[in-house]
Amino acid sequence: MAIFEGKTAFVTGATGGIGRAVTALLLSEGAAVFGTGATAAEVDDARGDPSLAGADLQVLDVTDEGAVANAFEARDRLDVLVNLAGVGRGPDEFDPKGFLRTIDINLLGTMRSCYAAYPLLRDGGGVIVNTASMMSFFGSPTAPAYAASRGGVMQFTKSLAVAWAPDGIRTNAVAPGWIDTPQTKPIQEQTKRSAAIVSRTPLGRWGRPDDLAPVIAFLAGPGSKFMTGAIVPVDGGYLVDGIQRDS
Repeated sequence: MAIFEGKTAFVTGATGGIGRAVTALLLSEGAAVFGTGATAAEVDDARGDPSLAGADLQVLDVTDEGAVANAFEARDRLDVLVNLAGVGRGPDEFDPKGFLRTIDINLLGTMRSCYAAYPLLRDGGGVIVNTASMMSFFGSPTAPAYAASRGGVMQFTKSLAVAWAPDGIRTNAVAPGWIDTPQTKPIQEQTKRSAAIVSRTPLGRWGRPDDLAPVIAFLAGPGSKFMTGAIVPVDGGYLVDGIQRDS
């Protein structure tokens, strides 16, 4: 039997590179998946992806508290919440407005989804998988807002793991390294920088969404039933070096 047979999952950011891989995998393992994207264009494009056939895809702005609450109130059950909605580093990392926007989407968006999902997850002893980052561990000299938002997600994940364990809710996070997605294309196109990233990564390449999706599915599934509060790096060994030189 598929490991998510009869289960219902909610995936924010389902229209992105990692989100599509996760949504497709959950569908293939039997889950009923409700997925969101930030814009109508993203959602329309994802609806044309054969791997996402069967997913219920809708637009959701995770900075809109009312919209987030309504999205979960429309569900009658929920077993898995995967928070993948987010923005990458931008040109305004050192501008207060830009900094706050990144925090609002990456950290507060995750908070809004978790809090809105809580009643449903509590009823069924559900699972949350959040998205941290390797930058949660050591920051970034060029992306302070992104690093701060993902560092906050890491501590938020640990906090909920303790707070909601009595309700039977497990809360973990993945910490991706350098993953080949549309968000990271500008960095990949910088030949020297991309080469530096690959040379520091022990496994010698950029990661792919399908490297990350099975780890998220594991954290969401029965194989991790004694795991909560864990932050799992999926970075090809990048963190092993311990010194951030190229971001």
